[in-house]
Amino acid sequence: MYEVREPIPAYGKNKLTVEEYLQFEKESSEKHEYYKGEIFAMSGAGARHNIIQMNLAAILVMKLKGKPCQPYGSDMRIHIPENTLFTYPDISIICGDIIPSAEDDDTATLPSVIIEILSPSTRQYDQGTKFKLYRQIPSLQQYILVESESVHVESFELNERNHWELKEYKLPEHELAFPSLKFSVPLSEIYDRTKLL
Repeated sequence: MYEVREPIPAYGKNKLTVEEYLQFEKESSEKHEYYKGEIFAMSGAGARHNIIQMNLAAILVMKLKGKPCQPYGSDMRIHIPENTLFTYPDISIICGDIIPSAEDDDTATLPSVIIEILSPSTRQYDQGTKFKLYRQIPSLQQYILVESESVHVESFELNERNHWELKEYKLPEHELAFPSLKFSVPLSEIYDRTKLL
């Protein structure tokens, strides 16, 4: 439920160590992403973004009830040791026990599914750079981008040849598939109460 803003200097210097970032984050009233020494402030998102996030969270909680996979909201920080990124996806799904980051017990690693809800300020980042960074997560099976200004979902799925395959969903009756979790969700439920249907 956050939008990423420009990198900001902290502690009066341009680059932070991971330890400095984590300490900075504990003391800050805002959330920040971290990548290769730089931190990026995150601001709150708009109403439709929040409605979509809450719809998806409610659906996923029900679909995954009693199963070994658990959805988490945007307060769950994810670390990708392979490229240093610390980030707060709109929704992440982790299967099995949470494997904490070696750097911080309150930060998770190894999500199976990540969902980002797009806004004008984050669209290019989420579709480009961020997806490249997310692809380095060894456990990731699916990356989903949900538009907040129109009914449109892009789902990138890791196929049996270990290639990322794009599937698009554009109509309310289309069902967004979660192949690794063995269920699907109608777009009409994802976009309920957004006034986009």
